[in-house]
Amino acid sequence: MTFKEKVNGLIAEALLEKPSIFLIDLSISDSFKISVGLDGDNGVALQDCIDVSRAVENNLDREEQDFSLEVASVGVGSPLKFTRQYIKNIGRTLIVTTNTEKIEAELVEANDVFIILSWEAREPKKVGKGKETVQKEQQIPYTEIKEAIVTVTF
Repeated sequence: MTFKEKVNGLIAEALLEKPSIFLIDLSISDSFKISVGLDGDNGVALQDCIDVSRAVENNLDREEQDFSLEVASVGVGSPLKFTRQYIKNIGRTLIVTTNTEKIEAELVEANDVFIILSWEAREPKKVGKGKETVQKEQQIPYTEIKEAIVTVTF
């Protein structure tokens, strides 16, 4: 079993006790710096990071392989990677980049195949001069999404 497989197994085991928390990213550098990114259906608490860190650190032998470990929640500006993250963010505004366009809109639905975004746009009137506000909605398959980031409003 490789070092990465062992670390991955320890993280998976620790997350079994926390079903609302899930792994987003695991990287191990050449110098054995382990970086773990977590997300959760209801966010990630500091205690969640501590528990996962302890589960990994207490089951690895530094005599066998010296390492450093960093466990954190993914940042606010981090791109969404998994369907579970999209579902968690229904009702929030996303900036979605596809192969052809960039859309800032509210995420109104997410399933295993696609997301649906909804927004208001100003378009020329069908009859007469000027513009009118219209409600737009677009279904985007995950396969077409290059990047999706949740916007933060204060």
